[in-house]
Amino acid sequence: MEAIELNVENGIAWLTLNRPESKNALNEPMSREITEAVARVRDDADIRVLVLRGAGGDFCSGGDIKGMLQSAGDIAARRARMKRIHVWVTELINLDKPVIAAVDGVAYGAGFGIALAADFVLATPQARFSMAFIKIGLIPDCAAMYTLPRVVGLQRAKELVFSARAVGAEEARELGIVMEVHEREQLEQRTRALAESLLNASPTAMSLAKRGLNSSSLNDLHTMLELEAAGQTVAFTSPSHKEAVERFVAKQPPLYQWPMD
Repeated sequence: MEAIELNVENGIAWLTLNRPESKNALNEPMSREITEAVARVRDDADIRVLVLRGAGGDFCSGGDIKGMLQSAGDIAARRARMKRIHVWVTELINLDKPVIAAVDGVAYGAGFGIALAADFVLATPQARFSMAFIKIGLIPDCAAMYTLPRVVGLQRAKELVFSARAVGAEEARELGIVMEVHEREQLEQRTRALAESLLNASPTAMSLAKRGLNSSSLNDLHTMLELEAAGQTVAFTSPSHKEAVERFVAKQPPLYQWPMD
């Protein structure tokens, strides 16, 4: 792989967007490599957590505009490219494992969309988010028209898209886009601590809870209760639940604890 790096360490996959000369702009080779990497993470049971990050002090500046010019008049090629992006974006959103985005520098356009596909976004004070698409006559992609309103609400999503303004880390935290803000030298340490804690969580419960929460805005109460009943029945039979109960009865500390900030 040339446009990204994928390193797996003790159950944690670190996917690094690696085109620092362009602030990690998303081009066709990067998209193909992300597809391969996310499929590997999905299919490898030993990988329990995925971390997304960017090289060189930025997360992702959006789509590669030079590459856009090369295929600007080819409608079929553009649509095919978007369909290929949809494959891995959908995989990211629905991945049965926790996904953490560690954002430093710019997360513009597609970069903002990629961050929104994660379950948790950690950022540095230097992080900046922008739905910059309108500035170049485009609409949000990388599933941002699905994810952004669910995070910030419809009216605020429209404001962020129509204004294309940059949002700093603290405002992003207030809006619910970012969960935590940490200094640059602490971002990797905090990301690693969170990822390592998630390794001790029940993969069955994590998967079922994530699927339920992701679908909650699309279903009614009856459907969600049916999902709850079915999911809880499965979770009750998992080895993780059995071990947690045994540790509780034996008055031993739980293996899984969320790391406090």
